Amino acid sequence: MGEQNEQHITTLDGLYENWFLDYASYVILERAVPALYDGLKPVQRRIMHTMKTLDDGRFNKVANIVGSTMQYHPHGDASINEAIVNIGQKDLLIDCQGNWGDIRTGDSAAAARYIEARLSKFALEVMFNEDTTEWQLSYDGRKKEPVLLPVKFPLLLAQGIEGIAVGLSTKVMPHNFCELIDASIKYLKKEDFILYPDFLTGGFVDVREYNDGKRGGKIRVRAKVDTIDKKSLRISEIPFGTTTANLIDSILKANEKGKIKIKKVHDNTAKDVDIQIELQPNISTSVAIDALYAFTDCELSISPNTCVIIDEKPHFTDVSTALKISTDTTVQLLKRELEILLDELQDKWHFSSLEKIFIENRIYRDIEEEETWEGVISAIDRGLHPFKNLLQRAVTQDDIVRLTEIKIKRISKFDAKKADEYIKSLEDEMAQTQKNLKGLTAFAIKYFENLLKKYGKGRERKTEITNFDTVEVKLVAANNEKLYVNRAEGFVGYGKDLKKEEFISECSDIDDIIAFTKDGIMKVVRNSDKVFIGKDIIHVAVWKKNDERTTYNAVYLDGKSGNNYVKRFNVTSITRDKEYPITQGNPKSKLLYFTANQNAEAEIIDVQLTQGCSARIKRFDYDFSELTIKNRSSQGNILTKYPVRKIELRTKGQSTLGGLDIWLDDDIGKLNTEQRGKYLGSFQNDDKILVLLKSGEYMLTNFEITNRYNMNDSISIEKYYPNTIISAIHYIPSKKCNYIKRFQIETSTLEQRFSFIADEKDAQLIFATTVPNPTIEYALDLGKNKSSEPEQSVLASVIEVKGWKAVGNKFVGGTIKSISLIESEPAEEPKELNESINQNIDFEITNLKENTKGEQGELF
Repeated sequence: MGEQNEQHITTLDGLYENWFLDYASYVILERAVPALYDGLKPVQRRIMHTMKTLDDGRFNKVANIVGSTMQYHPHGDASINEAIVNIGQKDLLIDCQGNWGDIRTGDSAAAARYIEARLSKFALEVMFNEDTTEWQLSYDGRKKEPVLLPVKFPLLLAQGIEGIAVGLSTKVMPHNFCELIDASIKYLKKEDFILYPDFLTGGFVDVREYNDGKRGGKIRVRAKVDTIDKKSLRISEIPFGTTTANLIDSILKANEKGKIKIKKVHDNTAKDVDIQIELQPNISTSVAIDALYAFTDCELSISPNTCVIIDEKPHFTDVSTALKISTDTTVQLLKRELEILLDELQDKWHFSSLEKIFIENRIYRDIEEEETWEGVISAIDRGLHPFKNLLQRAVTQDDIVRLTEIKIKRISKFDAKKADEYIKSLEDEMAQTQKNLKGLTAFAIKYFENLLKKYGKGRERKTEITNFDTVEVKLVAANNEKLYVNRAEGFVGYGKDLKKEEFISECSDIDDIIAFTKDGIMKVVRNSDKVFIGKDIIHVAVWKKNDERTTYNAVYLDGKSGNNYVKRFNVTSITRDKEYPITQGNPKSKLLYFTANQNAEAEIIDVQLTQGCSARIKRFDYDFSELTIKNRSSQGNILTKYPVRKIELRTKGQSTLGGLDIWLDDDIGKLNTEQRGKYLGSFQNDDKILVLLKSGEYMLTNFEITNRYNMNDSISIEKYYPNTIISAIHYIPSKKCNYIKRFQIETSTLEQRFSFIADEKDAQLIFATTVPNPTIEYALDLGKNKSSEPEQSVLASVIEVKGWKAVGNKFVGGTIKSISLIESEPAEEPKELNESINQNIDFEITNLKENTKGEQGELF
């Protein structure tokens, strides 16, 4: 008995292995992961099938659809309702009526009993065909449901999908409707194609690491943030993966942590997203925008993972392969539909021909004397025998039975001409169908083109593809703390314990802090409430990684040799919390003199030796500009072998690195030092940037790397020189005339716009340039889409340089239809100015748009 019981024992690990695998397979295949061929999860497929069975062209209550779907779906109504709403919000397969929520705001849909739905025309056209659908029994065996729907469109890539199964997950990005169709057409034409995500929420996307949607790829999505004025920003489009409510929460949390500094956030979202952000005083809009991207949900990183079911197994693939398989499936479905149509046409032709023969040759009279059914069948068969060679296939008994069912009324009113026309139309249709089958690829291309024509309007790309600049978090973090130092005890930080000590500067709680001590030790630490550096701190500041301009000048005594060394060095990279010796690290070494210079300034120092030393010259000057800047570990040069009594600053120096070379990245409107975009020039401390705006304004700015410029609103962005002359043509509505003016910048206020056109409603800037002595070519609008002959004008000969507020001289009446810069004679300007101007000519011409509508002021 005991032996028999032991035979039925199953170990726990065996149960776990079998049951867990069964469960995992069920979740993967029946719940979480979509099939590639129709792009649907099982619950979605059952919903679409149910809606097709209920479809009569009118809307149905979603509650009714949910209840009907439960005949096929072995789960609760909540999951079905959620899936219907999810499909409806994607605005492709379902026409919605009622409150279906909003994917932008995160508002949920109304209860199922209050909202209605029906299949869209697009869904009815591409998703259903009973003849090409493979069927299976539902979970309880009472109903038939499709194994897969015969979808003739890359639906999976159009809608996108997410799912979490057991042991794996899927995340397919949605793509643009029109671009998917274009890609399918290119694939059928054997042309190359590429696909990138597109989102209903709009915004921006960086796809450089998309990797065709493969596992391990990544995309970055951003909100569209615009500047309203110097104190406020507007978010008009949000990134995919968040909502306005979540986005605002993330902004408020970042503000609470001090990462950004804002006063208020107003959510005015209605038909369009409209989130307005009021900034605190003295906060740069450019830095605030970068901070929003760095610390809030205004920028998100998404990792796609194209996992789909192919032949009842999960596969990891890419979007290009998915589109190819979907397109191939569409071609095979179209082929099957054509074959079915051809069979139906052949059946119609066969019976129509039989009917014509039967009636015209009065074969129906042969059955008058027949007394049995078999006799009737035989009589008709004998009567048809002479004509069987005219038919395309053999006559069956079913065909003869159908002939006996023809009513006398039809026979009496039979029209041979109409019958011939009908048969001819069938033959033409069969010929066309056979032609389509032979040219199946061309037919499929025409099918996709027809889809694009019928349903593509209004489905243009909503998300702009662009390359994001990398936001340096520490560069844009708001200074939410104050840095203090206790030099004697050796502590730095922003905590309460240090607030009575020496204030150093504003800082962020994520900054790194660099400090130097009197004994020649350098250390970089993460900013915190209170951190120990070492006693006798002589310098402390916020440290920026890869900063090659901040230069440290030092004189130190080497404790071993007794020599005094002088050195200049940068600190571009370190290991946090590690002590680095500025001296040679010998005992009793110490710093005698130390300065930190943000722009590599090299001062002159007064070195005084001890009176008792044997040196002949006991006092001399040393110029740090004679010393090469090296790295921190360099020994330096010997300043003197004699004991030093005192070192004092003699005179402050200039930068030994020259100006800072700055470029403007035209794509994103940001300054950089990495040689991206247009070179603006070499900038010293007091240099400025001049911005000419299409609104007829100019603005001076500093050259902070954090500056951001709106390229769509700008004519030119360049280095400012005091002798720069701006030549402009502007239209004054009250005088119905175009005026020309030439002026120099007379203001010095930064970040403030100054208008140099007439202060009137509808006054417009027509043309502006900083090119010296420009020659332009222009044409006037003569109406009826005609233009005058082009004329040229040397602007310097029309008017002299006047004040920036001057109206200028009359130039020409009427409407200027086109204007362009064609020639420039260099004036006597500094060499650097000429080089900068030559690089700006193409930039300015690119920003001048010709007016093709003939309306004043549409040149920009």
